[in-house]
Amino acid sequence: LLQGVWMEEDDETAVFQMKGDSIFYADSTSMPARFWVIGDTLFVGSNRYPIEKHTEHLLWFRNQNGDLLKFVKSGDTATKDEFEKSKPQILTLTEVLKRDTVVFYDSQRYHLYIAVNPTKYKVTHQTINDDGMEVENVYYDNIIHLSIFNGATQLFSRDFRKQQYAENVPAQILQQSVLNNMEFVKVDASGFHFNVSVCVPDEASCYLIDQIVDFKGKSSVKLLEY
Repeated sequence: LLQGVWMEEDDETAVFQMKGDSIFYADSTSMPARFWVIGDTLFVGSNRYPIEKHTEHLLWFRNQNGDLLKFVKSGDTATKDEFEKSKPQILTLTEVLKRDTVVFYDSQRYHLYIAVNPTKYKVTHQTINDDGMEVENVYYDNIIHLSIFNGATQLFSRDFRKQQYAENVPAQILQQSVLNNMEFVKVDASGFHFNVSVCVPDEASCYLIDQIVDFKGKSSVKLLEY
């Protein structure tokens, strides 16, 4: 009885399709999830939704906030075909970003090179959609390259990954985060300072880290804020 495309009862907007043991969302960024029913409860992944009413063409259940969601089954073949054709997208938060900066310190000229490179490493993030259902989005993480030159002499060259900041970011946050950006801030007696942001996608949740490289090419980090 659950198989098919379900629409919001009020405006008949297609929300999800149940096919086999999987639920597919109309949102092009949300990954399919496994579902099952035990008694009067709908389980989707690790979440449970109490069913209030279920017939061949009606499905009412409560979301995680206790709100009653009302759906009707669609008889539109074209709508069903759209679900069949569409595939969830894996999101890239940034394009390839390159920065060249020239700085002077103690009569010396330094050239800083930063490149933010999207990868194919996937980061999974759980979020709540407009209907109050938890969905899973997938993003590509970044690798950031930093090089520092004094004239023609290379003082420093390294690729940075988010795992290198495991001591500064809690494991649960780091797992759902991407290495978002690196920006040059200043140079002083301790070396070159870069602001590194490790962020949970689609949330105002970022850890800002001071990445320091001294004049001998030794790097260190310090948490600034979160």
